[in-house]
Amino acid sequence: MLKPDTLNMGASLPGKLAASGTSGASSRTVIAGVGGTSGISEISNPSDVSPPTIPLHDHDWITRHIPHAGAMCLLDAVIECDDAHIVCSASSHRRADHPLRSRGRLSAVVAIEYAAQAMAAHGAALAQRDAPPAAGFLTAVRSVHYGVDRLDTLPDNLRCEATRLSGDARNILYAFEVRAGAQTVANGRATVMLEASAPQGETPSATRS
Repeated sequence: MLKPDTLNMGASLPGKLAASGTSGASSRTVIAGVGGTSGISEISNPSDVSPPTIPLHDHDWITRHIPHAGAMCLLDAVIECDDAHIVCSASSHRRADHPLRSRGRLSAVVAIEYAAQAMAAHGAALAQRDAPPAAGFLTAVRSVHYGVDRLDTLPDNLRCEATRLSGDARNILYAFEVRAGAQTVANGRATVMLEASAPQGETPSATRS
């Protein structure tokens, strides 16, 4: 699965993504609530209210099953998961002590790290074992589009979805989308190379995540 090293925003991501953090690269739930303007909602028909989403796996499960440790484990919960896709929720983008904040702000480029951790959680969920699955390397991101410049000003929780498009014993291709409420934060495609397929004594040149 994806390794815990923080995503280097300016070093090894391709194209404009590395340079600016606000444009695409060259080259892959929300818990419903009931509110009211007065602060008190009167519910006339309980069937009109969607029940809160019950997480499949909580933050503690995620920290045990992906290699991202401590404050670098950014996800709150896994809320949907099957063989082909996963949806995770996160609120850590609003933390003032976020480990990937730079110069007092959290760039939209960090959405790729959220998506990468969702991919790691997907592999862990499919592994269905107590030990973390084999690590992988995020080797490429493609066709990335951003809907915002920064994450820390978004009031809604992040919805991080990754869909497996293809894969084999060496590489996996995911499509990903990160949203905050109705706002698209980032989407694109990402390629993951499994650690076992890396040549002995060599480390892939792309930044590990």
